[in-house]
Amino acid sequence: MYSSSIFEGNLDHFSDQEPQRAPIGIFDSGVGGLTVLRQLYRQLPNELVIYFGDTARLPYGIRSQAEILKFVREIITWMQQQRVKMVIMACNTSSALALEAVRQEFSIPILGVILPGAKAAVEQGKRIGVIATPATAKSNAYRHAILEIEPDVQVWQVSCPEFVPLIEQNRIHDPYTTEVARSYLASLIKQEIDTLVYGCTHYPHLAPILRSLLPPQVKLVDPAVHVVAACAQDLDLLGLRNTHPPLPTRFAVSGCPQQFAQSGMQWLGYTPLVEQVCFMDAAVSQLQQDYVGH
Repeated sequence: MYSSSIFEGNLDHFSDQEPQRAPIGIFDSGVGGLTVLRQLYRQLPNELVIYFGDTARLPYGIRSQAEILKFVREIITWMQQQRVKMVIMACNTSSALALEAVRQEFSIPILGVILPGAKAAVEQGKRIGVIATPATAKSNAYRHAILEIEPDVQVWQVSCPEFVPLIEQNRIHDPYTTEVARSYLASLIKQEIDTLVYGCTHYPHLAPILRSLLPPQVKLVDPAVHVVAACAQDLDLLGLRNTHPPLPTRFAVSGCPQQFAQSGMQWLGYTPLVEQVCFMDAAVSQLQQDYVGH
């Protein structure tokens, strides 16, 4: 693995001398986790953050559980080397397929988005729809979590394989994306859902389209809001909340830094400085993507 960082010396000092000032690690397959990062800026503005997008290997939603677990182990190992004090899996697919395993393997606190999202959903309604990646939908993670909390609700899930690639390609306002969304939502609207859960952190980027297609009484649940609230609670319990002014967020990707910076500008309101971190198979995957692109 290769990594270069302008923050490395500072992070060592914070972790050893002032653990409250150590960074929080957030990761996703791409720009989807920026919805979690934006919530962290709102709810925990003093925290230093390292954001990692595994852009060379997206989308995660079509990967096997073994692949996802391998990727997550690599990312969390790298984040440990950056001396993070907590990790947020800003990825529903990873949360569904790898969270329990890596929690047993790593000593740092690791939060997933599914349980906070499920808790919020049952507080909102009784007829709950979940839109998710194929892997998350197949795992039934949201259904299990929701019914464990409230057995009397009804849950419908829809697999949405095209959403993440369309968002990563910045095609949100493409008429084709609206038609894809219409087809995905049709069965949920037919079931008269009263609540819709974003079962992927990319999906809040589609909020204007989804809102225009759904009946006005349907409530939207963004797990990003609730996982950051859970993060704040855990930081307080552990005595790790940072009260000092933060350093700028550090962004790293496994794919093309320039492409991520361009996409990130739209969601963050500024152009992030992005470095590349190469895991061996991610580098191979990126070369394959580049070859197919040509």
